[in-house]
Amino acid sequence: MGITLRPAERRDAEATRTIYNLEVETATVTFDLVPRSLEEQVAWIDEHSGGHPAVVAEDDGGEVVGFGSLSPYRPRPAYSTTVEDSVYVRRDRRGQGVGRAILEELVRLAGAHGFHTVMARIVGGHEASIALHRACGFDLVGVEREVGRKQGRWLDVAVMQRML
Repeated sequence: MGITLRPAERRDAEATRTIYNLEVETATVTFDLVPRSLEEQVAWIDEHSGGHPAVVAEDDGGEVVGFGSLSPYRPRPAYSTTVEDSVYVRRDRRGQGVGRAILEELVRLAGAHGFHTVMARIVGGHEASIALHRACGFDLVGVEREVGRKQGRWLDVAVMQRML
């Protein structure tokens, strides 16, 4: 089954929120602790409609099976040419190339928008995401030790980078 990538739109808020909130509630891949409301997800899509875009992956039936975004890396002006990526794939579609298609599109968009480098911050031990980023040309540049706490445990963050 194929997928189509396109910019995220407000109509995607419920589908992307469902994918994201499952990870908030059951996993450590996001450090958010509280699920997003529909209004918060709509606002998130609005924030990712310009120079820091979000994309969705739709299957042949028009269902959203994954999404990703570029976000500012840090708020200070000197970081303005650096972005951070995020990729989420619906659990029943993992391992089918959806994440790779999304990440490759995000890297392409980052270059098209004139960014210099893309960063990824991945919870320690999330080997699938680390492998995905390696396959898309990212290098491991460091590990932040025990910088997050979720589900009763300390979490490391692997920092990966791709120069554009």
